[in-house]
Amino acid sequence: MKNVIRLSIIYVCSLFLFIVNIKAQTETTEVFKEIEGKVIDSNSKDPLIFTDILINDSNISTVTNTDGEFLIKIPEKYFDGIITFSHLGYQKKEILISLINNNDKITLTPAITELDEINILTITKNARALVIETLSKKSELYNTENTLMTAFYRETIKKRRQNASLSEAVLKIHKQPYNNQRNDHIVLVKARKNTDYSKLDTLALKLQGGPFSNLYTDIIKYPEYIFTEENLPLYNFSYDNSTRINDKLIYVVNFKQKENNTTPLYFGKLYIDAETLALTNAVYGLNVSNRELSSQMYVRKKPRKVDVYPTEANYRVNYRIKDGKWQYAYSNISLTFKVNWKGKLFNNIYTLSSEMAVTDWEVNNNKIVKNRNQILRPTSIMSEKASGFSDPRFWGPYNIIEPEKSIESAIKKIQKQLKRT
Repeated sequence: MKNVIRLSIIYVCSLFLFIVNIKAQTETTEVFKEIEGKVIDSNSKDPLIFTDILINDSNISTVTNTDGEFLIKIPEKYFDGIITFSHLGYQKKEILISLINNNDKITLTPAITELDEINILTITKNARALVIETLSKKSELYNTENTLMTAFYRETIKKRRQNASLSEAVLKIHKQPYNNQRNDHIVLVKARKNTDYSKLDTLALKLQGGPFSNLYTDIIKYPEYIFTEENLPLYNFSYDNSTRINDKLIYVVNFKQKENNTTPLYFGKLYIDAETLALTNAVYGLNVSNRELSSQMYVRKKPRKVDVYPTEANYRVNYRIKDGKWQYAYSNISLTFKVNWKGKLFNNIYTLSSEMAVTDWEVNNNKIVKNRNQILRPTSIMSEKASGFSDPRFWGPYNIIEPEKSIESAIKKIQKQLKRT
């Protein structure tokens, strides 16, 4: 029997799931068309990853992958509409859907803004005080209605550069209002997976928490997993150069733990809307220099003869505004672990990545799900919930994130294996 390492995101540690029922959205025969392309920098021609793509006057959206590529499925009623491309630090671009062709390259122009010291002075000279003010505004600036979100989730495990496991899913997220203390809930709609254990040697790595790990990167809804009243004094906060998002001035705040503290804490950047003080984006990582303590935060189970510790832990979360209210839109997580067998000369490096994008949503107070087996829990392992890879029609009208080239190659190999069998 293979040994198992259950690797879970730190956010899972102290959470309890209150089970509710959610009505799963039924598929329809609605006509839609697919548009695919690539978003690049207008000057350097480099791909722009994590670009937000939104159909105007709708809740339908997606993001570009690590190659800057995208695919979006558009219902017939929006064929004459407008699609908006927006990226952190760039001018947004709006294009008529009827004018976009497949494989088009969409260029975005950088929006460079010098830090306006006068604007900073009108709020506070203290970056820490600005962060505290931002965290206090969740009831004022963020969605306060029960929302049923459709989301796409992808999870990969790589041994060095080779894909060893791939899981994908369409989910329904019951997003609780930001002004209450209830936890969000997730229902599985569709899922598929493939795991090549021959690339994992004698270890089977499993990521515990799955989509919940990404959901808990929502710093506004779950601030206690990164900033608390107790640990805020352990951080240094400072201003960086400001930027723009969708023509809005954005303050950038750097944070990192103080040098005299050995407990693993976070470091990164917070992007705060200058006008409303809403958190729009966050990019951060965990300080894993203390191997023993950081390992305890992630590794749930391992063989006694194996040392496992993280070498990198990186997170990103994006928010989106609609009708004056912000809400969670996208997040990704990348964890790199070193695995050392005692008595063996060489070690292995594994990278576990997950991303989740909200592709549609609606205000909905219906909490009925007939099949309780569809309900996921913070302790769930996504790769155990999925079945196997199938044809592209598997996803129907649901929007997904285009796979990066290496993952796409792995999917094609999996499909070839299925055809042989």
